[in-house]
Amino acid sequence: MPIHTRRRIPSRFAFACAASALGLGCLVGAGSADTRTSLRMAFVGASTDLAQRFAPADAAARVALGPGGADVRVAGDLMDGVALRVEALLAANPQARRIHLTSGGGLVEEGLALGALIAEHGLDTYVPDECASACTLAFVRGRARYLGTAGRLGFHAPYEAGLFGQTFAVDASPERAAYRDAGLAADFTAEALAVASDDIWMPDAERLIRAGAVTEVVEPDRFPDSTLDDDDGPEAARAQVLRNLPILAQADPAALDRIAAWYRDGYRNGRSEADAFDGLRARANDHLRVLFRRADDATIRALGHAALAASRAVGAGDGDACEAIAGGDVVAIDEALRHAAHPVPSLPALIVQARRQNAAPTEGAAAGDDARPRRHARRPP
Repeated sequence: MPIHTRRRIPSRFAFACAASALGLGCLVGAGSADTRTSLRMAFVGASTDLAQRFAPADAAARVALGPGGADVRVAGDLMDGVALRVEALLAANPQARRIHLTSGGGLVEEGLALGALIAEHGLDTYVPDECASACTLAFVRGRARYLGTAGRLGFHAPYEAGLFGQTFAVDASPERAAYRDAGLAADFTAEALAVASDDIWMPDAERLIRAGAVTEVVEPDRFPDSTLDDDDGPEAARAQVLRNLPILAQADPAALDRIAAWYRDGYRNGRSEADAFDGLRARANDHLRVLFRRADDATIRALGHAALAASRAVGAGDGDACEAIAGGDVVAIDEALRHAAHPVPSLPALIVQARRQNAAPTEGAAAGDDARPRRHARRPP
């Protein structure tokens, strides 16, 4: 989300204000050069003021204390009041030493205020995913600045939004001063603020470290998981599981809910993202293997063909993937097939088929989890 500033005014003023702005806009093309310049400045001022006053308000970021109180989580737009909420949380939890930032941007003033709080409390900053626009003003004030291996920082010039979707360039002095005070290289700052406001520049990690924006790039096992910072409810956990393991969309809903509950519980207890992902894969495989273990021979043969196609898709160059596929890792088979360049067997369809077979009891099967017929041996009387 780009940097912007918005406010609202009561709707009864909307049409009158819009008419005024339109009138100024029509006059911009008339008169002398000086007159056009003055009218344009008036139009820009009126348009941005109206946009700030009655444009719909964006939802502010979620602010929460992480597991054990060691870190603060900020996820979402940096709108009015976010810095005040972080300030209150830090006052009540002076033991916090790190802040996780996941934000596409927001208000420049909020980014600067949040950055001042971070510097005042000597907090480390960590970006596991994305921190762009106004968020970077907060990130660079960290004592140590950690970027996850999947993390990105995005920069562009600030602007103000007009009433009719226009963007107007504004003075970037506050941003330039903030980056300078944080120790960023002058050439990096100049390049960052030269990016058009409707564009975004995401430098690679090496450039960010060289410029002084990032202290260290860290693996996902370094800090507690942040993937549910914006919403740690059951539905959000379920959606995150499916985002990482789409093959579970065809799984038993009850099994999916159990896996999501495990994931959510781990997030709330400070499990790292790496451990969470490994655990998700293991639980997904456990469930899918049980499904196929109970399937008929034709379905098992089809799974074998899918595994063979997956091995061909990854090639000999990816030894880890080949080993996982050979070991019956159903998740690895699915991942390879999803990235295959040519048509391949449909693993989701096989899972649906296996579920149907699991739901239909086999003739002579004993009651319980395993629906296969059982042989018995007893000593003769």
